[in-house]
Amino acid sequence: MRRRSVIPALAALCTGLAGVAVAVAPGSATAASVACTAPESAIYTPPASVAAAPGTVLACRPTGLPEVPGDIAMKAWRVQYASRVVPGRRGGVSGLGGGPTAPWTGPGARPVVSYHFGTLGLGSQCAFSKQLAGAYQDEYEGDQVAGLLRAGWAVAATDDVGYLTGRTHTYMAGHNAAHAMLDVVRAAFQVPGSGLSTGAKVGVWGYSQGGAASLWSAQLAATYAPELNLAGAAAGGVPADLKEVAKASDGGAFAGFSVDATIGLHAAYPNLPFDALMNEQGRRLIADLKTLCLVGTVARGAGARSESLTTGGLSPEEFYRLAGPDGVTWGAVLDAQKLGVGVGTAASGARYRIGFPVLQYHGLLDEVIPTQVEEAVRTAYCRAGITTRQRKYLTGHLLADGQAIGDVVAWFTDRFAGRPATGNC
Repeated sequence: MRRRSVIPALAALCTGLAGVAVAVAPGSATAASVACTAPESAIYTPPASVAAAPGTVLACRPTGLPEVPGDIAMKAWRVQYASRVVPGRRGGVSGLGGGPTAPWTGPGARPVVSYHFGTLGLGSQCAFSKQLAGAYQDEYEGDQVAGLLRAGWAVAATDDVGYLTGRTHTYMAGHNAAHAMLDVVRAAFQVPGSGLSTGAKVGVWGYSQGGAASLWSAQLAATYAPELNLAGAAAGGVPADLKEVAKASDGGAFAGFSVDATIGLHAAYPNLPFDALMNEQGRRLIADLKTLCLVGTVARGAGARSESLTTGGLSPEEFYRLAGPDGVTWGAVLDAQKLGVGVGTAASGARYRIGFPVLQYHGLLDEVIPTQVEEAVRTAYCRAGITTRQRKYLTGHLLADGQAIGDVVAWFTDRFAGRPATGNC
């Protein structure tokens, strides 16, 4: 859950191993076999190129996690690993992993949950691995990670693409987020001393931005990481249709999130027209948002509208029709991030096949993600025959994730135990 001190701040704004791994010097990053003694700078320095297979550990160092309650005996590491980045090249991604030091007493190997944070902001200091390791405070606390560790499972948490020094986070680029979530699990298996087995059952979990990442991971796992033993995906507060989310936030308290999405998608799809479309107000806002974390993003982006940021006062619909030199429009890129399209079961011929249960949840009073957006992706999964269970909480976006932790952990407990899953479509 986002740090509790952030919630009243947002409300106010809205109302007025010692062990092991790889250290590869900047340059061409390839698979290597060295100790987990890389300096912190190596975790966040982007390699000039990456030749290693997705999931390969590129740099690693042991770390503490002061944002996780101290009563959990654990070992943890920060890592940079290889991943596939839109439009098909390989790049480095930072993240972290950890697990209890107590022996696993359950059946099979210790399960691993790939966790993806909710929106943190675009500034490089906002990276989840930095926040959970205490390098940047007052934006995030480790309740979800603590819940997973207390259950006895290991956690692999990506920072997602673009938090390396000098890069821009590709916020809301679905394929990038999914690749990063799946590859951080592959990387966790490679860390010597992690004690993790490649045959372990794996879950994916995220909320808000992380909820979209979790469902994209579910949709891509069969083709991108078929060797992973996926047991289930949990996703809450999912911005499943970016056009609808942008329509709801335009000019409102959370408009900064949609501007961040525009910045992030341009970072992923640089052929799209962007800089030349912005007026001076738009350029100043974009420059500021690239440096800010959650609270600053909400404060600085509040009230933003496409018409006030673009030369000629472009409406969202006019903006969506604009194309880059390759003919791809903004609208097409936004539509490509929409979840629930082309989905089916493992035995189907669908483009995106999900062969494991899915848990979806959201707040009935969500002030950020329209509830119809959540319901639409759930309906699409149900119609496709995917085993889907939904939970609703009588709260808003900022609190629903914290309320769901116990239910999510209980649901994963059943998945890892091999108990039959039932949907409530």
